[in-house]
Amino acid sequence: MIGERPRLVGESAPLICVMGVSAAGKSTVGIALAETLGVPFADADSLHSDANRAKMNAGTPLTDDDRWPWLDAVGGAFVAAADTGLVMACSALRRVYRDRIRSVSPDAVFVHLTGSRELLTSRASARTDHFMPASLLDSQLDTLEDLGADEAGFDVTVDRAPDELVTEIVERLAR
Repeated sequence: MIGERPRLVGESAPLICVMGVSAAGKSTVGIALAETLGVPFADADSLHSDANRAKMNAGTPLTDDDRWPWLDAVGGAFVAAADTGLVMACSALRRVYRDRIRSVSPDAVFVHLTGSRELLTSRASARTDHFMPASLLDSQLDTLEDLGADEAGFDVTVDRAPDELVTEIVERLAR
């Protein structure tokens, strides 16, 4: 596995943003990917302010003004992990949000977890321990902008087991 070999001199540590809407599996896949790559994992949700968490918990979508400081913190976490590498779960739904992260951390690579509305709704409805209610999934899907051809990253469909997704991601990162 990649995490078992030391990085070569001059080889950069991976800075990977596992992105997508709520219930896409960002944390599950991100944790497994970080373990495979031998780098730390972080969840960008932990970088939200208490005010942002309260809004989302109440079913109120965040505004861009709510998000800018959070996105700066996400980019800052990648910068702080330049030596160790980092896999971070972060929604990063719009191009402008990813651009904001890249303005702080230009080496971040985005892995977009995608799935059908039905699959994601089923997953979101089954969760009971998450501050992001299933009712906000539609607003996230409406907000989501696909990765541009000029963005560092790729899409992965989440209709398989997490270990299969991690295998695909590692193979695609190696290319």
